[in-house]
Amino acid sequence: MDEIVTEIEIDASPEAVWAVLTDFEAYPDWNPALEIAGEAVEGKRLEVTMEYENTRAMTFRPKVLVMDKPTEFRWQGHLFVAGLYDGEHRFVLTALDDGERTRLTQAETFHGVLVGFINRRIGDDVEAGFNQVNEALKRRVENSSSQP
Repeated sequence: MDEIVTEIEIDASPEAVWAVLTDFEAYPDWNPALEIAGEAVEGKRLEVTMEYENTRAMTFRPKVLVMDKPTEFRWQGHLFVAGLYDGEHRFVLTALDDGERTRLTQAETFHGVLVGFINRRIGDDVEAGFNQVNEALKRRVENSSSQP
């Protein structure tokens, strides 16, 4: 098992962050690394394309495990077949300052026989990509929140 965990604080409510995070159609306007298509409903599959700096684009069809508005969005995906390189990806929104601010945790827990091999090669780039998405989400939400 291996895990990547990133966090950022956003000057907006969890509801405002959730609205941007789950508006997949608007991702091309702000998200530098992720494209998501499909309906985010527990038990359904999404089509997710991830392309972080220094990595090749990967497209997979993870299953939505948790969709708990406005606190958690979690999916599980596999590279090729289950058991080789599996990832449980999560976005957790924690209210701060009586709900006026949000701590976003974006993380992924990896399992499978190829985890050590793959993460030694791309783990740092994936972590940097998570941070890049976090920063872009923060900018998008805070700029949207400041609009009249």
